[in-house]
Amino acid sequence: MKIVRIIARLNVGGPARNAVLLSEGLRCEGQGTPYQSLRSGTGQAKDKGQGGYETILVCGEVSNNEGDMTYLARDKGVVPIIVKELGRDLSIINDWKAFWKICKIIRKEKPDIVHTHTAKAGALGRLAGILCGCRLVHTFHGHVFRGYFGRVKSWMFLWVEKILALFTDKIITVSETLKKELVVEYRIAPEGKVQVVELGFDLGELLSLPVKEAGDIVKIGIVGRLVPIKNHKMLFRVASRDKGQGTRDKVRFIVIGDGGLRSDLENYVKELGIKDIVEFKGWVKDLKEIYEDMDILVLTSLNEGTPVSIIEAMASARPVVATDVGGVRDVVEDGKSGYLVKSGDERDFSEKLAGLVSDRDKRLRFGEYGRESVRERFSKERLIKDIYKLYNKALSKGDSLR
Repeated sequence: MKIVRIIARLNVGGPARNAVLLSEGLRCEGQGTPYQSLRSGTGQAKDKGQGGYETILVCGEVSNNEGDMTYLARDKGVVPIIVKELGRDLSIINDWKAFWKICKIIRKEKPDIVHTHTAKAGALGRLAGILCGCRLVHTFHGHVFRGYFGRVKSWMFLWVEKILALFTDKIITVSETLKKELVVEYRIAPEGKVQVVELGFDLGELLSLPVKEAGDIVKIGIVGRLVPIKNHKMLFRVASRDKGQGTRDKVRFIVIGDGGLRSDLENYVKELGIKDIVEFKGWVKDLKEIYEDMDILVLTSLNEGTPVSIIEAMASARPVVATDVGGVRDVVEDGKSGYLVKSGDERDFSEKLAGLVSDRDKRLRFGEYGRESVRERFSKERLIKDIYKLYNKALSKGDSLR
């Protein structure tokens, strides 16, 4: 069985990790196991790579202001085919070139399934797959129909996805909430075509982190790209609000990530007079370094799929305060592993955060509960098995992914 997996770029985030782990893990999943060939229809074992799987990962280049995760592919022994025009930004010329390069790759490789991740790669990859007559799987790690663009662009992207869904054999979402949005709210595809496969990661190192020791300073971290949709300014206004409540000497805010808004956000911190309690650290490769010194993780996003940082923080036994958007509530249990706050409600966010800052026992209790809730649910092994089962349907004679 051969898979061509396509993603726009291997930037820091869940989609890139997902694509790399599947490329590496599925290749190893069936070591020594014979697989039936779709194309031959003979039922004979087909020895391809490790265990019968061939996985080709296709991606674009990471832009200068993004964190680069190509090191993860290298560490996993995954060598992607780079289509440099397949980046994040929209460009008629580059997108056209990327489309034809993807077509050439698909025609050469003759995959059984083309599996795409993220919006742009999903559009170009599926169009190429349609042209080449391939079976198509697409994963929504989130969506761009709210909070990213104006009404007209959002409407255009919505209809593009509806049309592509007609030709897609299986649509994967990373949370039940996201599935509900796509099926009920936006009517992208019928429910039977959409399957939830939650994210999975190699969480071993984080699950072994010790419980955070009590200290004089409570460190509050936010992890993600410095872009408008992440709404960092809300957190900084909350930090400014708290400084007048006698907590200034008790907290520090750590910003992990980079992006086009960094200079603007650094200036905003200065304007609010909280520069002494906010530290911008840029991208940090070592996950253990990120979470071992953190007491609380916060998320202020306007829209999300399933935030990787929340899963990682919970695996590290750190509690969470997050806006209740996208698939966040599918991970965080309000009042058990953290707190959920209505998007934009700065007062409630501030009160919930202050409550955790002042109550170490609650932080420990929330942290331990969160760790146990993600231990198996978001494991790499579970992810690989779920996708393996989905792909394996295509190996049964006459069966369809639809």
